[in-house]
Amino acid sequence: MSRIGKIARRTFLFGAVAVTGGAAFGYYKMVETPPNPLTPDTGAALNAYVMIDASGITIVAPRAEMGQGVQTTLAALVAEELDVTLDQITVIHGPPAKAYFNQALLGNAIPVIDYQRKPWVHDAAEFVGNAAKFLNLQVTGGSTSTRDAYVKMRDAGAQARQMLIEAAAKRLNVAATDLRTETGMVIAPDGTSIPYTDLATDAAALPARNVTLRDPSDWKILGTSQPRTDMVAKSTGTATYGVDVRLPDMRFATVKMNPKRSGMRGFDASEALLMDGVEKIIDLGDGVAVVATNTWLAMQAAEAIVFDWEDATYPADTAAQFAVIEQAFDGAPNSTARDEGDVESVPAEITAEYRVPFLAHATMEPMTTTALYTGTALELWSPNQGPILVRDWCAKAVGLEPEQVTVHTTLMGGGFGRRGEYDFAVLAARVAREMPDTPVQVTWSREEDMRHDFYRPAAIARLSGTVQDGKAVMLSADVAAPSCSHQAMERWLGRAMGGPDNELVAGVYDQPYAIPNYRVRGYKADLDVPVGFWRSVGASYGGFFFDSFIDEMAHAAGRDPIEFRLELITPEHAPSAKVLETVRDMSNWNSPLPAGVGRGVAFTYSFGTPVAQVTEVRDTGRGIKIENVWIACDPGVALDPNNIKAQMMGGCIYGLTAAIHGEITHTNGEVDQFNFPDYDGLRMASCPQIEVNVLENAPHISGVGEPGTPPAAPALANALFSLTKQRPRSLPLWRDYSFV
Repeated sequence: MSRIGKIARRTFLFGAVAVTGGAAFGYYKMVETPPNPLTPDTGAALNAYVMIDASGITIVAPRAEMGQGVQTTLAALVAEELDVTLDQITVIHGPPAKAYFNQALLGNAIPVIDYQRKPWVHDAAEFVGNAAKFLNLQVTGGSTSTRDAYVKMRDAGAQARQMLIEAAAKRLNVAATDLRTETGMVIAPDGTSIPYTDLATDAAALPARNVTLRDPSDWKILGTSQPRTDMVAKSTGTATYGVDVRLPDMRFATVKMNPKRSGMRGFDASEALLMDGVEKIIDLGDGVAVVATNTWLAMQAAEAIVFDWEDATYPADTAAQFAVIEQAFDGAPNSTARDEGDVESVPAEITAEYRVPFLAHATMEPMTTTALYTGTALELWSPNQGPILVRDWCAKAVGLEPEQVTVHTTLMGGGFGRRGEYDFAVLAARVAREMPDTPVQVTWSREEDMRHDFYRPAAIARLSGTVQDGKAVMLSADVAAPSCSHQAMERWLGRAMGGPDNELVAGVYDQPYAIPNYRVRGYKADLDVPVGFWRSVGASYGGFFFDSFIDEMAHAAGRDPIEFRLELITPEHAPSAKVLETVRDMSNWNSPLPAGVGRGVAFTYSFGTPVAQVTEVRDTGRGIKIENVWIACDPGVALDPNNIKAQMMGGCIYGLTAAIHGEITHTNGEVDQFNFPDYDGLRMASCPQIEVNVLENAPHISGVGEPGTPPAAPALANALFSLTKQRPRSLPLWRDYSFV
């Protein structure tokens, strides 16, 4: 079948957007800059990212800060071209507005495997990504924040600087070309200097100019590690997270919802209403909200209510749910994301089945939002990853127009995709509507948060492969799972979405391996357990499936696992080969292993970034300890090397936590896990030493927030095989191994 045929079958989203963008919007609408939403009371907004008044310079970061340091990096993009230092600026989150559309997120939908993209494909993706403004995609996710902002935010800083120079030129009656800038000042040849704060109003009246961005060789901030702009506030406890919002005369609430994710026949709140300080019980249809004078009291009162819940609509226990996933293999594939050579013509020599469970996001800060409803307006203080989504759905929930809703995006104690949903904000809006003119902070208990998540899908993979003369000549992978993309799109857009979902097979179909016969098919399981986007999404399990099986093939071929991978990757994608070579050298891979020590390697290409990890484990006699992890990654451009290293470390730890401990199971329709004792994390004493090397060989900037997660599980699993000679094929690993 032709590649065109494969592409057409592989995706529906890109085609729909391309037609919509080209025909309905037109070229000029596609490239048109959305209006500036900033209207400061004093000073001036030079564009959607730069505000200057007498007190100083404010840079708008359009993406949510959930611990990943993105607001520092985004501010640095502007500051570099504006010619100011980071200690001269204040960083805020932008309001809901088309100006902050995520171009890169939609551009990723173009149906060409990321590592195979030619320059013209990147250009096409950038153009198609412009349609995100019409779809209101102001979203933090998909490891796209720096990828999206890399040009547009530098351009905003450079344009603002040029406008300030021209304003100074008029004031001094000199040529703009004779002026220079330095640390927030425009400086004339005679040494006369004018602060940006004195020029802002005049500059804002000037038109934006076409500008030339600084060559990376001239960067002063970018490319070097910077102190986080949120470091002091977070270190001193003065940072405002969602749970920290405090307003005059505020009330506090929590929710108690059906743990079977269905309706409610009735409830008895008589005992809760007798508690001193409990002010109101609000019927939400599938649960209640308890409003009280403090959060703890609201939670205690919620526990005192007796409920009559309806039963779950999905299979009630984990075994039955996996049976539905397994049945998906009996139907037609939802997608054939890769189909090279002729898999059927090569007899399979190696076969394996892998399984992974549902996973919760388990953010440290549970779901929360503060809302104030006046009857004609709604104001929200919400830690969220999609401000326009929150604004529009909350407006609908309380019967207002989106223009009547104001959203303040706070810092958040973790997101991982969970706060890309809007349910927690809508519940707060509904509670506030029942308490007009009174601000109400709705905070979920940990138990509600854990049991009402949109989980990372459980999945099953069936793989087969063939090696000849020490080389992989065939690999076939079938993956079955519920579709988080289809579920999320239906929730967000309010209507069902069809078509193939390549995210279901991410981390499997998109790997840079030159295997002559290489096929990947996805099977969508018709299972309505609520699922959603979880850090690194499909690659979080696809990386485990694919790379573990590659390791099986390497051992079947009698080859060194790294050399086996390099032979397949080198002709396909040189930057990916380089991260493998780098991690080989970092870990001293070829050195003899001491007794009781195992070492495993894994590689996953995700979100545009190739990442290789080597994990070393030791049998202590009391259990297995993960001692060392070496990571090499290549994001193309290292805007802040230390922050990238931190993201790789955090992603790895998140992946190790899931691999060892993570699982969501069901009994009688309810989630069995209630809190961290039931859903443990990797503790400090168990955390390995981690070393990271950041390369810059890839031709384009890519993401770093998620790519550190997918290789963590297979690298650990492959190390366990090296140690025990038993091949882990299902997660979590605590069921088969004892860790210390």
